[in-house]
Amino acid sequence: MRALRCPVLELRQYTLRPGRRDVLIELFDREFVESQEAEGITVLGQFRDLDDPDRFVWLRGFDDMPGRARALEGFYGGPVWRAHRDAANATMIDSDDVLLLRPASAHGGFPAGTADRPAPGAPAPSPASVVLATLWYGREPFDEAFAAFFRRHVLPVVAETGGEPLAHLWSEHAPNTFPALPVRLHEEVFVWFARFADEGHLDRHLEHVRRSERWRDEVEPTLSERSARSPQQLRLAPTGRSALR
Repeated sequence: MRALRCPVLELRQYTLRPGRRDVLIELFDREFVESQEAEGITVLGQFRDLDDPDRFVWLRGFDDMPGRARALEGFYGGPVWRAHRDAANATMIDSDDVLLLRPASAHGGFPAGTADRPAPGAPAPSPASVVLATLWYGREPFDEAFAAFFRRHVLPVVAETGGEPLAHLWSEHAPNTFPALPVRLHEEVFVWFARFADEGHLDRHLEHVRRSERWRDEVEPTLSERSARSPQQLRLAPTGRSALR
C-alpha cells in the first residue's frame, strides 16, 4: 500500500485581476510555501489554469480539522502573511472559491513522495507535466459504491490514455474550523486528479474520452444520474515551485 498524505485538503481557486497572476505566483512561490509548511500545512501544489489567464489554483493539506485551525491561525496571524498580505490581496478579485475535501478511499489520497522543490528564484525543473482536475457535483453525497465505480470504470480510461492517476477525493463536511476563510460546505463533490506528460498528452486524453464508446456506455449514464450540474475540468500547469508537477 502506498503511503498517503493529508487526510484533509483544500482546493482553492482564485479569480485574479487581469494580468496579475504572475505577480501573485512570484510572491507565493517566494514567501508562502515554507512559511505555511513551518506551521504544519502541506502545500501540495500551485498552478496556472491553462484555460483562464486570471485563475490561480492551489492545494494545501492538513493532518486533521483541529490541526487545520491551529496551522491557519499560526500562518495568518504570523509575520510573513502580515508583511505580504496587502500585496497578495491586491492581485485578487475573489479568493472564496474553496472546497474542503478528504480522500474517497484508503488509496484515494495524494502519494506521500513528491519531487524536491527548487529554491526560490532557481530555474524550474523541466519538462513540467500537466495536471487535470475534474470536479463532479452530486445531487446527494457520493458513497463507497460510487468510489468503487470510479476505480473500476474511470481509472482504466485514464491509464490507457497515458495519464497517471494521482488522487480521488470527496466533500469533507466537518464544520469549518477557521471561519475567517470561507469554504463551500454545502456542496457534494467528487474530485479527481491525474497527471499527463504535457499539454498534448492531456488533450489527446480528453479527445479520447469524447470519442470513447466505453465512456459513453459505462460512465456517462451513472454520472448523469448522480450529477447536480455540469462537471468542471481544470487543465493545470504547475508553477516552478509546485510539489505536484
